[in-house]
Amino acid sequence: MTSFGKAPRSNAGSLFSTKHGMGRTLRGAVLFISKSCRPYNRAMLEFLSPRLKEAVSHVDQGKLFELRVRTGRPLLANYRGAFVPLGRCGPVKTPQNALHPTAEEVEETFLAACGYSVHAVENELREGFVTAASGERVGIAGTYVYEGGGVLAVHTVTSLCIRVPHAVKGCAEAIYDRCLKDGLCSLLLLSPPGWGKTTLLRDLVRLVSERTGVNILVSDERGELSAGGLGETADIIRFAGKMTAFTAGIRAMRPDLIVTDELLPEDYAAVRRAVQGGVKVFASAHLTRYEDVPEKLFSRYFLLKGVGEVGAVLDEDGHALA
Repeated sequence: MTSFGKAPRSNAGSLFSTKHGMGRTLRGAVLFISKSCRPYNRAMLEFLSPRLKEAVSHVDQGKLFELRVRTGRPLLANYRGAFVPLGRCGPVKTPQNALHPTAEEVEETFLAACGYSVHAVENELREGFVTAASGERVGIAGTYVYEGGGVLAVHTVTSLCIRVPHAVKGCAEAIYDRCLKDGLCSLLLLSPPGWGKTTLLRDLVRLVSERTGVNILVSDERGELSAGGLGETADIIRFAGKMTAFTAGIRAMRPDLIVTDELLPEDYAAVRRAVQGGVKVFASAHLTRYEDVPEKLFSRYFLLKGVGEVGAVLDEDGHALA
C-alpha cells in the first residue's frame, strides 16, 4: 500500500486493427512528427522497470508521446501518432505479442517515478499523478483510500499513463503569426486531452521570449509545462496552485505575461485577477466549444482540430476570424 498525507507506508504505424480503437493515426500528429520533435532529455524514462526500458530503447523517443502501462495487459505506446503494442524489441503486430507488465513492474516503475520517496510527492499524488525527474507526467490509477474527506493513500497501483514531453520547435509559429506579431494578447487553447496544447504553449513561451523579450511567468502546477528550455526571460513557479502562483508571481516577479496549462473552473478567478491588472495570459483547457468556457476573459480562442493542428480562431465574443 503506497500512502501519503501522513507518514508513507510503501513496499519501497497501424499495428492494431481499428476494431480495437488502435492503430489509427491521431489527426494532426504528422504536424508534430514532421517538425523538429525531440524529447527534452536523453535521460527521459529512466524510471521504467528493466523490461519496459528495454522495449522503449528500440523506438525513436522523438516520436514517442505516451506509454500506457497496465498490470497484466499489453504495453501500449502512442508512437508516431498511433497507439501500438510494444514487445521487448519495440513495436509488434498484435497485442498478444506485447509485453504484459506484472504488478511488481508497475509498482517498481511507480516508486522510481516518485524518486523512491512517496512522501515527498504526496501533494501531487492527491491529484492523481506524479512528475518524474525529466518532466514526464505519470498518471496513476488504482484503489484510492480516503480519510476525513481527503485522499490518504493509493492502494495497489494498477495502471500508469506516462506522458513524454517534447520540444517541437516552430509548432506554434502559426499561432504567433496570426495573433501576436503586432503585440501580446490573452489567448486560450481548447481541445480534448492529448492534442498537444502543452507542447504548443511551450513553443509559444519560447517564441515570445526570443522575439519580444517581455517578462514571462510560467505557472506550472504539474511540473510538465516547464520541461526543457523556455527562453531567457521566463521565470517558473512549479507545483503551486494557480491562484497562489498568479498572486505571488504578480506581486514578486512583475510579469508582462503569465502562461499556464489545463484551466479548471476554479482557476478563472486567478486569470481574471491577472487580466484586470493588465497582465496577459496564455492558457489551455480541456474543452471543445467556446460556449463551454466558464468566463470569457481572453481575446483569442484557438480550437484545435487535431494534434497540434489549429482549427477555428475566435475573437473575444466568439466570432470566427478569417
